Amino acid sequence: YISDKETSNMSASPDGGQYSGLSDQSSEIPCSGGESSKHVSTNEVKSRAVVKYCAAPPPTSYALLQEQTDLKLPPANWLRENPQLGSAGTTVLGSSSKSKPFSSFGMAYDFIDNIGDDVDVVSDSENIKKLLKIPYSKSHVSMAVHRVGRTLLLDELDIQELFMRSSQTGDWTWLKEFYQRLIDQKWQRKKKSKEHWYQKAILSKFLYYSINGDAAAERLPDNEGEEESGAEEFSPSWPATFPSTPSDSEESANISVDSLFAIDQVTAIPKGQNVPMLFNEGESSQGLRNDFVRNIMWTFEDIHMLVGSNMPIFGGGRYPAVSLRLRDNNKPINILTGIDYWLDNLMCNVPELVMCFHVNGIVQKYEMIKTEDIPDLDNSTFSTRVVKDIAQNILSFLKSNCTKEGHTYWLFKASGSDIVKLYDLTTLCEEAEEEKYQNPFTLPVAVLLYKVASNMMLKARQNRKHYGTVRTLLLNCVKLLDQERHPQIIASAHYMLSELFQLDEPPEADSDGSLRAGSEDSYSDEEEGEEEEEEELAEDDSDTSSSDAAGDSKAIAVIRSVGELSVPEKYKSTHQIRPSYAFPVSQDKEERCRHVLSYVLEGLKAVDGSIKKESDLPAADPNTPIPLKYEERVAPVEKGITLLLEIGQKHATRSGIIPGTWQHRIKQQLFLKASKAYYVLSDAATNLLKYGRALRYIKLALQCHDAYCAVSSVLPPRVLLFHTECLSLCGDIQLMLAQNANNRAAYLEEYSYQTKEDQEILHSLHRESGCQAFNMATDLATDPEYQLIVSSKCYEASYELLTAEVVKEQGAQQLGQVLKRLGNIRNEMGVFYMNQAAAVQTEKEGRSSVSVPEQELWKKSFACFEKGMQDFHAIEDQTNTALLLCNTGRLMRICAQAHCALSTDQSRGEFSPEEALYYNKAIDYYLRAMKALATRGSHPLVWDSVTWELSTTYFTLATLLQDYAPLSRKAQQQIEQEVTDAMMKSLRYCDLQTESARQPLYQYRAATIHHRLASMYHSCFRNQVGDEHVRKQHRSLAELHYSKAVRLFLSLRDAPCELLRTLLERVAFAEFTMAGQSSSGAKLKSLTAALEVMMDTRHAFQLIHKELTPPCKTLYHQITCIWVIRQRLLSRATSNQRIRSVYV
Repeated sequence: YISDKETSNMSASPDGGQYSGLSDQSSEIPCSGGESSKHVSTNEVKSRAVVKYCAAPPPTSYALLQEQTDLKLPPANWLRENPQLGSAGTTVLGSSSKSKPFSSFGMAYDFIDNIGDDVDVVSDSENIKKLLKIPYSKSHVSMAVHRVGRTLLLDELDIQELFMRSSQTGDWTWLKEFYQRLIDQKWQRKKKSKEHWYQKAILSKFLYYSINGDAAAERLPDNEGEEESGAEEFSPSWPATFPSTPSDSEESANISVDSLFAIDQVTAIPKGQNVPMLFNEGESSQGLRNDFVRNIMWTFEDIHMLVGSNMPIFGGGRYPAVSLRLRDNNKPINILTGIDYWLDNLMCNVPELVMCFHVNGIVQKYEMIKTEDIPDLDNSTFSTRVVKDIAQNILSFLKSNCTKEGHTYWLFKASGSDIVKLYDLTTLCEEAEEEKYQNPFTLPVAVLLYKVASNMMLKARQNRKHYGTVRTLLLNCVKLLDQERHPQIIASAHYMLSELFQLDEPPEADSDGSLRAGSEDSYSDEEEGEEEEEEELAEDDSDTSSSDAAGDSKAIAVIRSVGELSVPEKYKSTHQIRPSYAFPVSQDKEERCRHVLSYVLEGLKAVDGSIKKESDLPAADPNTPIPLKYEERVAPVEKGITLLLEIGQKHATRSGIIPGTWQHRIKQQLFLKASKAYYVLSDAATNLLKYGRALRYIKLALQCHDAYCAVSSVLPPRVLLFHTECLSLCGDIQLMLAQNANNRAAYLEEYSYQTKEDQEILHSLHRESGCQAFNMATDLATDPEYQLIVSSKCYEASYELLTAEVVKEQGAQQLGQVLKRLGNIRNEMGVFYMNQAAAVQTEKEGRSSVSVPEQELWKKSFACFEKGMQDFHAIEDQTNTALLLCNTGRLMRICAQAHCALSTDQSRGEFSPEEALYYNKAIDYYLRAMKALATRGSHPLVWDSVTWELSTTYFTLATLLQDYAPLSRKAQQQIEQEVTDAMMKSLRYCDLQTESARQPLYQYRAATIHHRLASMYHSCFRNQVGDEHVRKQHRSLAELHYSKAVRLFLSLRDAPCELLRTLLERVAFAEFTMAGQSSSGAKLKSLTAALEVMMDTRHAFQLIHKELTPPCKTLYHQITCIWVIRQRLLSRATSNQRIRSVYV
């Protein structure tokens, strides 16, 4: 043999050797007979074999035995373990006498990851040969067929041996009754002849001679072995397979079946390891081990098969690989033997066959035959194309009818019959009201389904198109198992089912899944099969079971004649071996989460059922006091963060679960999965504004986390990070509840509702923990302040976790989000306390002093704003920092308003220093906010808000200084200067150019500022005595501001009264100016200006006319009459007349 490309992944053989497959250049053998062949065109088939594993060392040359060598005499090395023969030299005798109906499962367990999507069949090579020889053979066929995904597992079902054993074990009683009732009512075991045992013995001796040709023939001592002498069926006189060592047997017996299938043990078990037995082989002989010498991936035409073979292969010199056969020279090679030899060489990729002929055990001669020449041997000519058609028809027949995963199908053909029937034994067992575990295939099939699904889960992380297939496999696995007997597999399967649903995004629906199947081995001696077939060739059709017709009603499919199998494409697969498994697709997160929680609940039930019940636990010692944990009914809110951070402490579990056990591991995963599902439900409810429901779900999520902590000594970083998300969401919900207090009744109804599924999960949680750690965070309180505090504590706990060394690196991105939430909740709390302080101020009822509660509210609000600014500064969030500075400025204004001085008659007093102090502090915070924003482009809305508040503060300060001037402390001129400065600063921040919602407000404020400044300068002008330069300056400033005020008021449509007042003040200003003039020309000029101003009042009257209601029209007419009279008086006036101002 030349090393094949795929042999690098092989496992080492037990003796340290490694088998090498054929090279790629010889892996496809065109099986034609050459030019002299009778079937040149029909005998060309494609075959490729790749060895996946081999326990034998590289082939060595065989020894040519001398003529007249007596094979009846045992060689000196007979039945001694030899690496050249591997297990074949010993198993060739006795192991096949025991029927092992789980032959394919061992390979399946070992090659879960190696079987590709295109594998059609997994079986022993002997079963493959028996199927392909059905049209040529009269012998019976009995095989168990199982479907796993797209792969069929074929196993020999030796009816005779199973029924003999059923009287002892009771495993197959129901099948025996069915067989006797419908198939063969006169069934009795057929004993093997002495000739059969004789042929097996000389074959074994021949193989040992072939590897030890120079050794003389020696008889073995009588106590080591004798020639057969009327051997019993189950006790042949020659030694059987080497028994396993006592240590291996004991170890296998002590290992629990379920221990093989924990969540973290889903990969294939290496061949070199001692795989524990699933069954007690001493009792049932159904050990699920892969004992084949080699496992081969064989492609025959378009059929892909994983087969196990024990055929000895020799090589060396001119013949790198040959198979060695022993034939009786007196018996010609028949067609069954030819097909047998040809298929063996194809499967093992052996190009040549060496035939040793003997007469009565005496070696006569050797003959070398090429594999492609075997179909053209005398007396055994057959068409390889027909064999190919048989293979395709049988596979199509099985694919079309073996459609249910988890079901055991029985392919049966009676001796001498041409009818092949397929029964669904699982359905028949159910009809017989038998329990499912009485079907011996149930557990191996369920375990295989679980292993295939587990392997696919590992691969499906990158490609979720197989999720539908995995789900079907797991559901079928769970359906087959009894929860009391196999709770671990059931719990693990339900956990994997829950893992299939992606909670954070819609799952992808793709039915094109790929499954991996495998098989196991029991060696069936090829020579035994050959001898039986030769016997069956001579049988008459009269031996056919008389009850064929009776069995048709129970068979799910029937091949009426084996001759149909030779017709090309007679049977076409009408049903894909793996149909499209539709994975449940839902855009609704709640529906997906409910699927997850239902599987989690079933998994928890399986785990809880396997743990000792409370009645089974040891009783408490009456002399030992029981520690009671005292908990206050209402825990102080300040201690809440401590409770939230106690997640890393070890809590005593109530169920007594032992750390490290499978129950412990699976419960951890199930609790965590449930917590994630409830978290997603809570998040979805929050987006729907269902805050009561959201709080209920996050409470369940945190209770699941509490139970997880109770069964975990150390929390991994990923769990801690998820816990911070839960706490953050809980904080969000409490904040929303505080902001929407009006809907409290609806939220309470949502919060109180609970499904039966949630109650059962909660009951399972209480088996491990009291689930009280997060009650403070998840209670639906009625006090908004309490809810805000709880929200803050949740964020603080999340922050503390994220700054811990364990998750500091992984949680860097999440930390920024938590800090933003912290800054936001502290802003909300600051606003809450600030509004409370404003409400207290409103209710003071004339009290001038500031109360202590009011001051406490200021302190709380200011502290919250300060902490919030620190949080936003830590993440360099300048926009939110500016908002908090703006809110702090508003707090300072509220403080200033609270320090308003009242006189004894409850009237407003002078502007106090405290008011000035707090207004200046407010201005400072607003300026800091603008500095943080830098430009309007960074965040226009926030910038506009800050500038508006700053302008308002300046305006308020100037207005209070002007209206309630502190003349007792400051000079009139100083006050006027401060008012002017404040007004001009306020005017500077009035954005009159940018079009926005606030533009009319800015225009009104600017007009008011100009009006107030004009009035102030007007008053100074009237009252100023002495300095004419100052009076002229005041006059010009008054004129300037009056004109600007009028222009701005004219642009507004909702301020006619302010416009009218400004115009009349301006007329009065003109009249006062005229009074101080001496020349008639100057007076006439002043009066003319006053008249022009009076003409502008028409616009104001028109606006008032539009806004007045009908009852007010009388007033309008009165005003109009006065205006008309004034106009007439002015028209009659002469230059030397003095007109006094008329004020309306």
